[in-house]
Amino acid sequence: MTDDAPPPALYVSLGDSISIDDYAGGPGRGAPGLLFQNRDIDFPEWAGRDLRSCVPGAAFRPLAWDGATSDTVRDLQITWLQEQEIHPRIVTLTMGGNDLLQVFGNDTAAQAAYDRFLENGNAILTDLRVLAEPNATILMGTIYDPSDGGGDPQQLHLIAWPTALAWIRKFNGAIEQLAGKYDATVADIHGAFQGHGASVGDPEQNDPRPTNRSLFYCGVVEPNAWGAGAIRGLWWDMLVQQGVVTKPRL
Repeated sequence: MTDDAPPPALYVSLGDSISIDDYAGGPGRGAPGLLFQNRDIDFPEWAGRDLRSCVPGAAFRPLAWDGATSDTVRDLQITWLQEQEIHPRIVTLTMGGNDLLQVFGNDTAAQAAYDRFLENGNAILTDLRVLAEPNATILMGTIYDPSDGGGDPQQLHLIAWPTALAWIRKFNGAIEQLAGKYDATVADIHGAFQGHGASVGDPEQNDPRPTNRSLFYCGVVEPNAWGAGAIRGLWWDMLVQQGVVTKPRL
């Protein structure tokens, strides 16, 4: 690359297991991998609709990992970006679910986790706006609900927690608040997954590619291949709406 060549259009995925490949069936099958390069064999209707095809010089750096909380994103993932002096043009961020799962069943602990989530979110997005390219696109995903609004944790073999759905709403409200404050965009993963959990199958099943493509979960709280495809579709449509990518003719 010559000195006057434009920098690559770097896409960075941050956050938790919503943004990894493992539960979707392996390398390249998670939502960020599909956003960067579609797997035509799984999603032929998406051929040509990915960053690699539509954004000249696109590059991808996956930084999300299993079990990550907002502390993880702030202390490790953002710190790594700073140390490496990486300046993304597109960022997807999924966090909050593990913050809530760690205190599941305890309202007092959930309030403390919520307060910490807001503190971390402000720090993360402040740093991202410094690190990222000017006018970079940041997509923040909401937290989904495998009970499909039923609010019955026992159905999913979890401990009873009458206020679980209220806490999901509160954390998602915090995500909306943070997005508005830092000119990020909310990707409503919660809405995209409604009707694709306990109401259509067993979210506890462990097949990353179940025959029932209406079921988006495996292992209760992880996105399977079809869930990953839905998240990718949500992100892609938002990038098209914002003019970040141009939808190709099919």
